[in-house]
Amino acid sequence: MEPIDKRIIDFIHEHHVLTLATCASYEPYCANMFYAYLDKENVFIFTSDNNTRHVADVLQNSTVAGSIVLETETVGLIRGLQFQGKMHRPEGDLKKKAKHAYLRRFPYAVLATTPLWVIRPTFLKFTDNRLGFGKKIVHRLASSGCTDVNTEFTG
Repeated sequence: MEPIDKRIIDFIHEHHVLTLATCASYEPYCANMFYAYLDKENVFIFTSDNNTRHVADVLQNSTVAGSIVLETETVGLIRGLQFQGKMHRPEGDLKKKAKHAYLRRFPYAVLATTPLWVIRPTFLKFTDNRLGFGKKIVHRLASSGCTDVNTEFTG
């Protein structure tokens, strides 16, 4: 599998809030959350209470989508990431690494009692208008059922 483009990884690390989209029983829902990211494992990490709507949705349908955006009114500076993936509770070694990464980024979370969750992206689409209007970098991972791709295109 080709590595994820460094520009995508850098953008992910520059930000700390993602929007998560879930869907269960044909009812979509969005939630925002603080996240950490493990490059090597390719997972977003966050905490969320089991009583939330998005967790209830994921227990029915673990396929999720999300986005991370840079807020700007300058068209030439627009950057954003859209992704699809699978959300689940981490276990074993991944749970240890995820907890360490999350607490390193958000030390105050040591007081939280909410469980850790991870999203393993299967598709990433990064828009970066600094590279040209509408410039996209797309990465599909093998687990998405698609051929590995790391291509750039406009549109």
